[in-house]
Amino acid sequence: MSKLALVTGATSGIGRAYAERLAADGYDLILVGRRTERLAEFAANHPGVRTVAADLSTAEGVDTVAGICADEPLDLLVNNAGVSHYMALAELPADKAHEVVQVKVVAATMLARAAVAGMQARGSGSIVNVSGMFAFSGPAPASVQPRRAVYAGTLAYLVTMSQALSVELEGTGVGVQVVCPGVVATEFHERQGLDLSAVPRMSAADVVTASLRGLELGEVVCAPGVEDTGLLDAVFHADLAALGGQGTELASRYRSTADRRA
Repeated sequence: MSKLALVTGATSGIGRAYAERLAADGYDLILVGRRTERLAEFAANHPGVRTVAADLSTAEGVDTVAGICADEPLDLLVNNAGVSHYMALAELPADKAHEVVQVKVVAATMLARAAVAGMQARGSGSIVNVSGMFAFSGPAPASVQPRRAVYAGTLAYLVTMSQALSVELEGTGVGVQVVCPGVVATEFHERQGLDLSAVPRMSAADVVTASLRGLELGEVVCAPGVEDTGLLDAVFHADLAALGGQGTELASRYRSTADRRA
């Protein structure tokens, strides 16, 4: 019996690469996207593929796809849909700020929530959330991470949510992965008017290769371009050290000079 996967943002880039790879691997597919002509083109070349035209920046779109995630026996959910509004927060229009958060945070959360109960009941399944290496860029200076606070924040959310969800699901047979690629050769940046043709970029196909192999390896955080996984381990160990280093008394740096002398 074929496995069933649902992929969002499936009409281009990483989502399209997931669709191509999973179809080649024999999965039955439900593909979600906004561009109906591209969905139709893919379905015409891959008989049996189901397509869903839905805008995950809207509540209606999220509800439609969440209903499918709840009703269908999914073996794999790929939360790939995204938008790339690279702007400083003070300059980011309210509707664009809402769109970024809605697609990368709200939609990914609600689709995972809809799918996970059925996966638990069946004792198997995987949820993949597509984030990016900018999830780790919070402390970076402006020269490294300019004008994208909301975008980077949504990616960081996906990392922490995926890690925490993986712990919640231990022993259930359901796996969780967050994929954190760097710069990828897709249309994503072109839509922002950014010409990255001279910048070395990973292919979307290689991102998918890393993700699927990472699932086999049991990786929760998959960073396709990071050779030294000890770097990731150091980040997460530091997170836990900070969490465990808290106390119930006010830290000395926040006390007045007189308080410290007392």
